[in-house]
Amino acid sequence: MRPQLLTWDVKSTLLCVRRSVGELYSSEAKLHGLQLEARALDRSFQAALQMQDKQFPNYGRGRGLTSQQWWVDVVKKTFCFCGVSDEQVLAPLAEKLYHQFCSAANWEVYGDVQDTLDHCRKLGVSMAVISNFDRRLEQILANCNLRKYFQFVMTSEDAGIAKPDQRIFRAALNLAQVEPRQAMHIGDDIRMDYLAARAVGMESYLICRGQEESCGAKRLVPRAHILSSLHQLCDLIK
Repeated sequence: MRPQLLTWDVKSTLLCVRRSVGELYSSEAKLHGLQLEARALDRSFQAALQMQDKQFPNYGRGRGLTSQQWWVDVVKKTFCFCGVSDEQVLAPLAEKLYHQFCSAANWEVYGDVQDTLDHCRKLGVSMAVISNFDRRLEQILANCNLRKYFQFVMTSEDAGIAKPDQRIFRAALNLAQVEPRQAMHIGDDIRMDYLAARAVGMESYLICRGQEESCGAKRLVPRAHILSSLHQLCDLIK
């Protein structure tokens, strides 16, 4: 099948972070005179993130917050949970970490990505991104030299809707003026990507670079729909 539109998830599909949040935060904290363990910061970050997302879903869209304010609050809460409460320290630290996240140095492009995107572009397949992410994603993709491949980038912040809601997929299809049966989606999450895209009527495949069991895919996704490498997509799209 050669789709008219090929949509992509990003995190853990095209890109991964080089260091854990805790490692990143711990390194930056040292520059501000703070000695905090990366593991403790990882735990605090998860707690802060869950709290913020529950109170202000989808980066505070429609709740009077910008995504930058939303993330700065998460960073501050993360450090507060580790015993740091001085606002004069937290404010510049949180701002620095928010902007630093966009740096290409913070992200790694998987080794099977560039060749696959080049292959699809040479075939004339239009490509786009559908991702539960904030507006920094445009800059992250540009910094990683991937933005050039995509007709558009649809984030959950911009759309006001997050995967697995079918409306974000329909919004992308409408923007590309393509019918669901003419489109394909690739992602690493069974519910958010594989099943959500198929519920709309798109073709979809699950990228699972590790063991299938680690993806939870064994009983839910047909073996033929699981990719251990994006290079397999080149055989599917000709």
